[in-house]
Amino acid sequence: MKKFSKDFIWGVATASYQIEGAFDKDGRGESIWDRFSKTPGKVLKGHTGDVACDHYHRYKEDIALIKDLGVDSYRFSLAWPRIIPEGSGAVNQKGIDFYKRLIDELLDQGISPAVTVYHWDLPQVLEDKGGWLNRDTAKHLRDFAAVAFEEFNYGVDKWITLNEPWCSAYLGYGSGEQAPGKKDFAANINASHHLLLAHGLALEAYRELNLTEDIGITFNLSHHYPVSDKPEDLDATRIADGLLNRWYLDPVFKGAYPADMTELIKLVEPFVKEGDLDLISKPNDFLGINMYSRNIVKADENGQPQSQPAVHPVTAMGWEIYPESLYDLLVRVDKDYGPIPIYITENGAAFDDRVENGKVHDAKRTDYLERHFAQAARAIEAGIPLKGYYVWSLLDNFEWAFGYERRFGIIYVDFDTQERIMKDSAIWYKQFLQELKK
Repeated sequence: MKKFSKDFIWGVATASYQIEGAFDKDGRGESIWDRFSKTPGKVLKGHTGDVACDHYHRYKEDIALIKDLGVDSYRFSLAWPRIIPEGSGAVNQKGIDFYKRLIDELLDQGISPAVTVYHWDLPQVLEDKGGWLNRDTAKHLRDFAAVAFEEFNYGVDKWITLNEPWCSAYLGYGSGEQAPGKKDFAANINASHHLLLAHGLALEAYRELNLTEDIGITFNLSHHYPVSDKPEDLDATRIADGLLNRWYLDPVFKGAYPADMTELIKLVEPFVKEGDLDLISKPNDFLGINMYSRNIVKADENGQPQSQPAVHPVTAMGWEIYPESLYDLLVRVDKDYGPIPIYITENGAAFDDRVENGKVHDAKRTDYLERHFAQAARAIEAGIPLKGYYVWSLLDNFEWAFGYERRFGIIYVDFDTQERIMKDSAIWYKQFLQELKK
């Protein structure tokens, strides 16, 4: 796989609530995930992120592991309630200090920080005022982002405004599977617009500060395949693609919501103010893509998209392993929204890992990564401007509504003792990078 250039960025990724713990330390406020995870029945086995991987106290140990892997970059996110506990207003200096210690340690070890401003941990106090259904939340995100830009830009190599706004909107407000747990499809569309507006406002704040490092946004995207060439299946696939992909890509890169999504357009129109789409479509320096699987689509009796069972083996999440869809997705995104530099900001797999004699033999994960890397190389060979790849995840962690029952890490975490063990996949990744950089 020598198709990767010398300046291709290899990394690992995490998110604040999933690893930090220290939920009540040093002035941190409550997030929607603190509240949601402590609500009975919301998270598997009642797990919470109160301790998680205790990264807040063990960040030096974790950075040493990152250094040992030999990656170029570490993508992590900022906990909004740790920096601005009330969501707006007063800044918590102890929160600022933690992230400065983290960034400084990364720089000391020769690792480039890639920072996500918002990875789902909205301050609960803002949710109490409507959360992403309240337009003011987008303005508060802008202010939070501006604090982060001014405080941390000295060491940050890459900025990401939002992680997976589809998840924040649909899973948080539409299906209720994730925090804050609201179940209202129309509310999801309202939230989606305010999230994209927050991205535009954060981007505006960044440009006004005349900062020079690259900034972009990360979407969770999936390539959709019709189960047949029947017109109804093709149309259902178009709708499915519109719901997950185009509803977010089109406003950011084309300055308009997809016109064929007529029902969604009706729902979003009351929330779109003059100038919003100009803000949302301000130029990005790159696009981040989180990709895990594909979607096979069949039309139901009403012509609506219905996801079909996997054809190939699946991960512990039930997600089909189909690496070719990464190539197909990259080609499609470049064709419809490029040219723009692209980073895979998350890709990985959950499996039922076990420790055997102090080791974790996760051959399925190694195979998953190797095959996806090969498709990334194939895309580069086809002329796609893919610039980097971040493996999800550095550590086993709090996997949202699945608690600690789904392990995505290339490093095993014993959540009782906080022991870290490099899985075989981590050892393979390290050796892969050593060979690549010879």
